[in-house]
Amino acid sequence: MNYGFLIRNDRCIGCHACSTACKSENDVPVGVNRTWVKSVERGRYPDVRRSFQVTRCNHCANPPCVRICPVTAMYQRADGIVEFDPDRCIGCKACLQACPYDAIYIDPDTGTAAKCHYCAHRVEMSLEPACVVVCPEHAIISGDMDDPLSEISRMLAREQVTVRKPEQGTAPKLFYVDGDAAAMVPTATERAPVSFAAADVTALRGGGSDAGRAPGGQGTPAGGPIHVGGGRMAGELLQASYNAQHKVPWHWPVPAYLVTKGIAAGLFLLLAMGDLLGLVLYDARAYVVMGFLSLLFLGVTTGLLVYDLERPERFLTVLTRAQWSSWLARGAFLLVGFSLLASAWWVAELAAWMGWPGAGPAEALRAWAFWLGAPLATGVAVYTAFLFGQAEGRDLWQSPLLPAHLLVQAFLAGSALILWWQPLLDLPGGLVDLARIALVASLVADVIMIVGGELGMAHASGDAALAAHDITRGRFRVVFLLGVLFLGHAVPLALLVWYAGPATASAAGLATLVGLYLYEHAFVMAPQDIPNS
Repeated sequence: MNYGFLIRNDRCIGCHACSTACKSENDVPVGVNRTWVKSVERGRYPDVRRSFQVTRCNHCANPPCVRICPVTAMYQRADGIVEFDPDRCIGCKACLQACPYDAIYIDPDTGTAAKCHYCAHRVEMSLEPACVVVCPEHAIISGDMDDPLSEISRMLAREQVTVRKPEQGTAPKLFYVDGDAAAMVPTATERAPVSFAAADVTALRGGGSDAGRAPGGQGTPAGGPIHVGGGRMAGELLQASYNAQHKVPWHWPVPAYLVTKGIAAGLFLLLAMGDLLGLVLYDARAYVVMGFLSLLFLGVTTGLLVYDLERPERFLTVLTRAQWSSWLARGAFLLVGFSLLASAWWVAELAAWMGWPGAGPAEALRAWAFWLGAPLATGVAVYTAFLFGQAEGRDLWQSPLLPAHLLVQAFLAGSALILWWQPLLDLPGGLVDLARIALVASLVADVIMIVGGELGMAHASGDAALAAHDITRGRFRVVFLLGVLFLGHAVPLALLVWYAGPATASAAGLATLVGLYLYEHAFVMAPQDIPNS
């Protein structure tokens, strides 16, 4: 069996019966939607045309939300239905980033992911989904696409149908008859001024201020739910008049975690490089202090990851119920493995330095720890690139440069922290010199990868290009130009090249870390501003 949906846009009248039936059947809370009808208007009054699009989970044959889920809370049944298990979900919101169709949301009552599940409880009793039963125009058709005698199979053979975002390779099974590209392409109306007849959105575009928004920023006009722009509902050639938007899933903890993770991995890699290549003379105090800082920032990283979960009490299930295709699960094991090895090495170094009874020489353990720990630290630094790669709903994150870029940023963050704290800790000259060279080299490599690679090169999709434009010329341009390029790169390079005394080197390290966080913030937030529905 292989269940799918077919939407007859030539019959849909935009009555929203499917939306209300879905809410009633599945007890969907207020403020979130499993099914909704998007309305798009084109033309100028009085020559106006409106098109509707029933929007929901596409029950993809190749669902990215299933692959990215670290605990198998999102799974695909044998009959093709993409189902979810709220009792397993940890609320990591990775599936929301993976879905190219904005079909998944976080349930405000349970803190777990939810979406259209094809009314699986009805299907198991040989009943049709609630939305199909209630539609007055028979505009929604469901059934087994493997059965050649089913209505959906006969219509798919007879009608010319389209799907949303076929380029994503998800093989969606939500087909549209007479689909309107203006409604099916989310960015078709996003950049135009918008007048919403009634909506639940995070912002009303075209208003120019927050004066007309309801308290809380939900987008409903303060004067009531009906909003007519200038007395003309179709004052623009093309505009969305109704849509249901989901909230941005990831906020400041994610860019902060990228920075702290880079510091933890970078500090260890610099120590390993300096020791194994003979670039730094052994200094017991420096090794103990730097090892402690690496473990400290590793702990902060773990704390940020747990803090960002909607169900933090379930975080251990990432280890006990790991879904191995997910880089979120793989990353958790990399973090645990690196933490255990680095902790064992640090305790041995501390014992030898403090002269604890029974503590032996740490040289042999140190060599093994650095040889084994360097690959683990590299994995900790770069695994997020592969996690972002699984977030197929955010095209800018699909950069093939990202693994190498995150490794460069780890050396950037680790060397910046060493220079920032060097005057306070009085670190040995060899380690400081290594950090200074590493910081200059990584700053140059980082700006080349940012300007000449991830943001400057031509992008494979319009969504990626829009996100890059928002960083360099749009909403984040001031942060990018002044915070990232000037403060985070030009200032540290000037301080290190022209005058690298302890105070200026410390200032260079601090400026680098501030610039790094600002870049990660823009890189994480900008793609989430590009609509998927």
